[in-house]
Amino acid sequence: MKIRSAIAATILACQPATAGASPAVAEFNPEESEKLDWRVVDDGVMGGLSQGRHEIEKDGILRFFGNLSLENNGGFSSLRTANVMLDLGAAEGVSLRVKGDGRSYQLRFSTDARHRGQEMSFQAPFPTTKGEWTEVRVPFTRFIGTWRGQDLPDKVLDPSKIRRIGLLLADKKQGPFELRVDWIRTYGEK
Repeated sequence: MKIRSAIAATILACQPATAGASPAVAEFNPEESEKLDWRVVDDGVMGGLSQGRHEIEKDGILRFFGNLSLENNGGFSSLRTANVMLDLGAAEGVSLRVKGDGRSYQLRFSTDARHRGQEMSFQAPFPTTKGEWTEVRVPFTRFIGTWRGQDLPDKVLDPSKIRRIGLLLADKKQGPFELRVDWIRTYGEK
């Protein structure tokens, strides 16, 4: 229950951004997208039937879309980069400009942190407003450690050691989904 309260607090902390964001974490032009090598990983890795896809639209917008299925113990679709080396330690958090379908998505980062010798992620949910572009800010302090669906609240994100960026939908609502992302940037540089 304590962890679920922390997740609810995270959603509330994702306030609309009011000031301009700064350095880019991800801009969706062809050169950068090739360098980041975005790829979909669905619940098929554990027998699920969800199907996600992605494309970079001509106007430089990332489109992550597909169908979430709860069959065969499924229920997630994710999009993630190949390995990157980002030091975001001088920032307070990240800001995203998104156009969603009203569902809550997760922004995810992986670092050199491990659980049982395997890569773990740090996730923070962010809301979307159906059919409207919005900016949300996600402070680094709101990210919760996770490994294979298990919350690890004692693990702390070190934003100076980002090795992978990801987006995930796992809201237990079967059906089509669509998220567009204009950019991901840092804010609050020290």
